[in-house]
Amino acid sequence: MRMDVLGAVRAWHDDGSAIDLGGPRHREVLARLAAAEGRLVTADTLVADLWAEPGAGSLGALRTFVAALRRAVEPGRAPRTPPRLLVTEGPGYALRLPREAVDARRFEDALAAARRPPHEVTALGDALAAWCGPAYADFPDAPWAQRERARLEELRLQGVELRAGALLDAGAGAELVAALREHVAEHPWREPAWGLLARALYRDGRRADALATLRRARAMLVAQLGLDPGPELRRLESALLDGSAYVEAGPRPWPGAGAPLGPRTTVSLARTLAIAGGDALVSARRDRLTAIRAAERTGDVALTARVIGAYDVPAIWSRSDDPEQSRAVVEAAGRTLAALGPDGPPGLRARLLATVAVESRSGDVSGAGGTTAAAAAREAEALARGLDDPALLAFALNGVFLQSFARPGLAGERDAVGAELVALAARHEVPTFGILGRLARLQSASALGRLTAGEAHAVAAEELAAAHESPLVAVLTAWFRARVLAARSAEPGGPSPAEAAAAYRAADASLAEAGMPGLHRGLLPLALLGLRLLHGRSAPTGPRLDWGPHLPWARPLVLLAGDDVDGARAALAAQPEPPRDHLQEALWCLTAHAAARLGEPEAAARAAAALRPARAEDAGGASGMLTLGPVRRYLDEAGAVGGS
Repeated sequence: MRMDVLGAVRAWHDDGSAIDLGGPRHREVLARLAAAEGRLVTADTLVADLWAEPGAGSLGALRTFVAALRRAVEPGRAPRTPPRLLVTEGPGYALRLPREAVDARRFEDALAAARRPPHEVTALGDALAAWCGPAYADFPDAPWAQRERARLEELRLQGVELRAGALLDAGAGAELVAALREHVAEHPWREPAWGLLARALYRDGRRADALATLRRARAMLVAQLGLDPGPELRRLESALLDGSAYVEAGPRPWPGAGAPLGPRTTVSLARTLAIAGGDALVSARRDRLTAIRAAERTGDVALTARVIGAYDVPAIWSRSDDPEQSRAVVEAAGRTLAALGPDGPPGLRARLLATVAVESRSGDVSGAGGTTAAAAAREAEALARGLDDPALLAFALNGVFLQSFARPGLAGERDAVGAELVALAARHEVPTFGILGRLARLQSASALGRLTAGEAHAVAAEELAAAHESPLVAVLTAWFRARVLAARSAEPGGPSPAEAAAAYRAADASLAEAGMPGLHRGLLPLALLGLRLLHGRSAPTGPRLDWGPHLPWARPLVLLAGDDVDGARAALAAQPEPPRDHLQEALWCLTAHAAARLGEPEAAARAAAALRPARAEDAGGASGMLTLGPVRRYLDEAGAVGGS
């Protein structure tokens, strides 16, 4: 099966015959699932997206649509044979099509290829020609379609400009003028488009027209927006006046890009893509650093500050997915803070400081500009409160949250930050930070063993995520529910450990595709270890277990499970302090447990001293994703060998 969504929604069998998708609701179900790119969409989300006011029969109607679509897309499927394309998964459905089977995905892949050397633009031209109208044109008023349409339209415009820039670089000129005039007329706020048109006119021997084009752009930007043209348009205008070679070459392309795109536009797109997760999140991280480097090359300090601070994507996890990139971002923020000086615009300083606080996670990177990350978080918060800027305050509070892991036992403080974020989101238009607030409160409730409250926050986060296309939330809440099963498996009449382990594995399978390696690596073995400890069993062993960054704390228990007491003792002696992140209580508890089993009073005392402030909390609960049981259990174990 293949499917087109760049225009009216249509589908074909592999033999080229058209698929009768049925009525508008049937088509919308299939289109909504296609937009999810193979990810699960819950039935509740589909109902909310299809009906402005869902009724009692909406869920039943949805199931009827799905059944009809299954018959249409797989007409030869034998009775009682599981569907291959439109599958049931957990509480919802997913459409399992390869990327090349959907025209929107083919377009995105062609755009990505054109950005990488050797900048293949022929395929991009073909992909642009395949657009038959606005994406998901059948559903002009559906909020889910409007969001996806806006995202794809931004990519289309970038594709048009990327291809035009590459063709200009290859010697084209006159043949591009008409198309670029139309492009500028339709999108007058896109500065790269004006620059491309000016270059095409110049290449056609029309230097005066090229200069007039740039002056029209300047007049329009100043009159309508109160903005001066960006540095690239200014350089191009100067080159036209003095006849320098810059007008022929155009702006210097960034690494991996085939044509000039404004760094502000790129970082804005990266921020949008990051929320989608998966490959889009990975791409967003890459594009963000590219934009920062491009901004620094302009020498415009204020522009650089805006580009660095514009990536205010909520961050819930205290370990970076890309420590090297985080370090580069923090260093750039430090350089820019120094260039702005202490009397620089407070809004720009606050965004840079918040960026330092958010990116300096879990000890992966240090603070910048002569300040620690924790101090940066506090200063950003103070500046944001003074400016009375809710969006900026939400970003600053994200930094405060991520810097609140200085020691175990601070779940209450993080809950207060989460509560303020939820309140901010309710009063102002910062919905993604409302999701962050709910997840922060979920984690705090989990740490304090308040699982019913945690479930309420999980549901609230999922509702916000469904309204604002944040698929990563369902990944995190699935882990929370697996953590709840694990805790209840230790209660009389609770679920079995096997059920809890299966829930952990299912949650891990979704996390593997989420584009968050800093969270994913080593999490499942640690969760399974916690489950085994809850039931008095030894650590899991096996060569296929990847403990990731948690290995130093798991290793003594793994060696003990293999009866290697001497090796376990040596591993315990070599153990560093846990990083100051979501899992520090869990890792300290592993130290305490290993020390108790090995009869090592010094290690036990060290773990007990760290854990004492968290005595009322749950080991691993601060993650909202796993549990080792109450911290007090491990404190008591440590105390039995001299750790009290």
